[in-house]
Amino acid sequence: MGVEVQDLVGPALGTLALVAAGGYLLGSIPFGVILTRAATGQDVRGIGSGNIGATNVLRTGRKDLALATLLLDAGKGAAALLVARQLFDSEVAGAIAGGAAFLGHLFPVWLGFKGGKGVATFFGLLIAAAWPLGLLAGATWILMAALFRISSLSALVASAAAPLYALLPLAALGLPAPAPILSLAAFTAVLIWIRHSENIGRLLKGTEPRIGAKKG
Repeated sequence: MGVEVQDLVGPALGTLALVAAGGYLLGSIPFGVILTRAATGQDVRGIGSGNIGATNVLRTGRKDLALATLLLDAGKGAAALLVARQLFDSEVAGAIAGGAAFLGHLFPVWLGFKGGKGVATFFGLLIAAAWPLGLLAGATWILMAALFRISSLSALVASAAAPLYALLPLAALGLPAPAPILSLAAFTAVLIWIRHSENIGRLLKGTEPRIGAKKG
């Protein structure tokens, strides 16, 4: 009879499409915009960098809103992955839902497809997919932030390191990441670098703002 495609990927392709749609809609919820507007009446897109993520919310001076945005943006990615993985008992379904949630955060339909840069959602995905991988990437972000106090640099280094952590340190510990998780880490890392193209330019010029700094 041979090996069917469904045997390789787990759930049927139609089901995976629904999983992707659900993950995208969950990921597209703009918590930074919702929380800032509800608490202050301001639109975070008109503050600082205009980004909808926790780092820019912090520029409002509201650490509580920034923390809530961070946790909710991370949580929506984690929730999408964990629910799909649990429902279908499939790493592929989890990775697809997580990747779709990440795309939803970057390109939310509710905001004209102009969203955030995905760093918090990225970490939420990694922790849900393989917590040792998430911890290693998170520790890398913390180390870079402590040394340089630049959020974008920390995100770029941590995201680039994540696929390498999945391939090398985890395997050395006997905890190799499944192929779908490795693919998810690489996919999200590439998108993070693309979304940070302007930050990379400012980093090269030495004009990138530091964590906690207020902009215009």
